[in-house]
Amino acid sequence: MEKREEIMEVLPKEIYGLFVNGDIDFQFMQEIRMRINQPLQIMYQGQKWFLTKQGDRKKSPQNAVYVSEKMLKEALNYIAEYSIYAFQEEMKQGFLTIQGGHRVGIAGKVILDQSRVIGVKYLSSINIRIAHEKKGCANQILPYLFQRMELLHTLILSPPGCGKTTLLRDLIRKLSNGGYTISVVDERSEIGACYMGIPQNDVGIQTDIMDACPKTEGILMLIRSMAPQIVAVDEIGGQQDMEMLQYGMNCGCIFLATMHGKTIEEVKQKTGHFMFQRYIILESIGTMKGIYNEKGEKICGILEL
Repeated sequence: MEKREEIMEVLPKEIYGLFVNGDIDFQFMQEIRMRINQPLQIMYQGQKWFLTKQGDRKKSPQNAVYVSEKMLKEALNYIAEYSIYAFQEEMKQGFLTIQGGHRVGIAGKVILDQSRVIGVKYLSSINIRIAHEKKGCANQILPYLFQRMELLHTLILSPPGCGKTTLLRDLIRKLSNGGYTISVVDERSEIGACYMGIPQNDVGIQTDIMDACPKTEGILMLIRSMAPQIVAVDEIGGQQDMEMLQYGMNCGCIFLATMHGKTIEEVKQKTGHFMFQRYIILESIGTMKGIYNEKGEKICGILEL
């Protein structure tokens, strides 16, 4: 199924009609945001736009289509395939994954049980994030991640929305197809974008995924059960994450990971020391600022990926 069809299938009829005859190419669409009683908004080619009733893109919300509660409920029914109950577990995390690996973020009233989130009701917002793969973006970087033919522990660092998960996914795909056994802890379902347990993104032929699983538990489970050479995780940060990564490294696994940040100095502040051997810093989508070694020394400058 084409990306356009996958997204169109879950849109309410009134919003579906805006895209039928429009000039929007879904290859350049990043997000569709629906908020009750607010203008419909999209992220297209890296910019925010409002859509009019004619399907035109405008910077101003004037004359934009407004999202009703009925539209939001209709979209949720399509997203959950008319079985909201089946998606309750995913909804606890604040998102669902639909066919094609597209991620649907939700916001509304949280249901608590003794400070534990057990569900979400009275939804007020839906954000459809369109899944994109960029195969080959890791090609220029990969040679810098080896020393004496051995793959090194590698951390990808960037601000939100600059492509660190996309780069991580391509590294996984290339290394997996190149002969490495890889285990992925996909806590937020963004690397493999599994739908009904099946990865919608190409993560290679020797990759095993633990989907929607907390990182610390997932790392331990996969090391014990799948005997990976490489373990990949997205968005590490807390002390528990660091301790589990150190445990995995001591077990002989090579780690590929990502973290929010802009500079090599931030890594030391967050982790206390340089526990990885290679640090890739992304400046913006498609642009790498540099690659650093375990001493914090730059070994490669700016690259267009």
